[in-house]
Order: sequence, then structure tokens, then C-alpha cells
Amino acid sequence: MTPEEIKRKRTESVLREIIPEALSTLDDSRINSLLVTEVVCSRGRSDAKVYLDKSFLTEAEQREALRQLRSVAGYIQNYCKQNEGWFKAPRFTFEFDEQLEKQSRMEELFKQIAKRKNDEGESDES
Repeated sequence: MTPEEIKRKRTESVLREIIPEALSTLDDSRINSLLVTEVVCSRGRSDAKVYLDKSFLTEAEQREALRQLRSVAGYIQNYCKQNEGWFKAPRFTFEFDEQLEKQSRMEELFKQIAKRKNDEGESDES
């Protein structure tokens, strides 16, 4: 791993901790309890994608939360700068994490495949 990659990973790790803190300071109950699942910084660390857990939100709530997050992105950026003593913080883009949903779908498919194999194995033995 190059020194630049190490710095980027360290920044991502710090942001994964600080962003939920910044969100919890907000008065808006729709976004102050959102869970950050992942933060991915660009190469120069000037931009960061923040992935959020969407487990307990409807489509309409997700759209509203993203709209609210876009409006408070500057506040969160300033919070991160002040908290860490950075000269500048990345610009944030918020998205809901689709990985958790994909993982659970894949696990369900694997269970179905295993069940079919077991059912076929039992019918072959008869």
C-alpha cells in the first residue's frame, strides 16, 4: 500500500466515526439517527461518498433524507474540519447503501440452491 492510499484509508476511517457525530448534533430526527456504513474518498481526498443504511426507511423517507443531507452537507464538512483540525474537509455526496440488500438476496439464493441440492440428493437415494 502506498503512503497516499494509507492516508486515504485513514481519512475514510476517521470520517466514518465523525459523520455520525455531526449528524447526531442536528435537530432533524429524520437524519440525525442515520447509520453510516461506508465512506469512500476520491484519490485526492477532495470528495467523499458517504453510504448510509436504508433498512428502516421507505422510498419517500429516503428521498427526503437525501434532500436534507444535501442541505446540511456544508455544516457536516465544517464539523469534520473543526473536530479534526483539518485545513479542509472533503465535499460529501450521500447515497444509500445497496450492498446490504444485495448480500441478503445472494444469501437467500444460496439457501435456495442448497435446499434444491438436498431435495435432489434425497430423491436420488430413494
